[in-house]
Amino acid sequence: MALHGTAADGPPHGSGTADSGGQLPRRRADARRNVDALIEAARTVFDTSGVDAPAKEITDLAGLGVGTLYRHFPQRSGLVKAVVESGIDLVADAGVTLSAERDPAGALVEWVHRFTDLLASKRGLASALHSGDPAFEELPGYFLQRLEPVLSALLDAAVADGAVRNDINAEELLHALTQLSQPVPGRGPERTQRIVSVLLDGLRLGAARQPLAP
Repeated sequence: MALHGTAADGPPHGSGTADSGGQLPRRRADARRNVDALIEAARTVFDTSGVDAPAKEITDLAGLGVGTLYRHFPQRSGLVKAVVESGIDLVADAGVTLSAERDPAGALVEWVHRFTDLLASKRGLASALHSGDPAFEELPGYFLQRLEPVLSALLDAAVADGAVRNDINAEELLHALTQLSQPVPGRGPERTQRIVSVLLDGLRLGAARQPLAP
């Protein structure tokens, strides 16, 4: 899906060396900030107005010009992909922070709820993600590559602490959480979080029932 319009407000193409005063590094930093602002604004707008929301609604929220959006994301699918990958990255990066701030069980529980929030946020993008656009082909692999190792580390730590049962692995838990997070007509995300909490309670109760190793 193209973002139609006129475009460029950046440096000329082919400018590959730093100019006087280090202008190129500053331009790159500015471009990165603009991209981050556009992705954050698009996430909010997609949640409230849908994936086909006008480009100006996104740029107004980001405080940028429409030309900046066209320059960085000439296709709407590229912006959708960036929003999904950014959400995945936020959840993946939270694993380290939660491990440092909480006990193993608490870190696992909080991370799982953030993961299910991520799945809920993708519902509004479902029609785009299942459109067959080649831009989205790599997202399932990126999803597993970023999230499975994080959940595996959190799960291993909770198992080692005796907080959860030891007979489920990260791949199985991701699959179970994804299935439990499937939307139900007329029910909101609070239903998903309640069901996921039941699963987490089962993991902890299972640990209490497992015999101690000799």
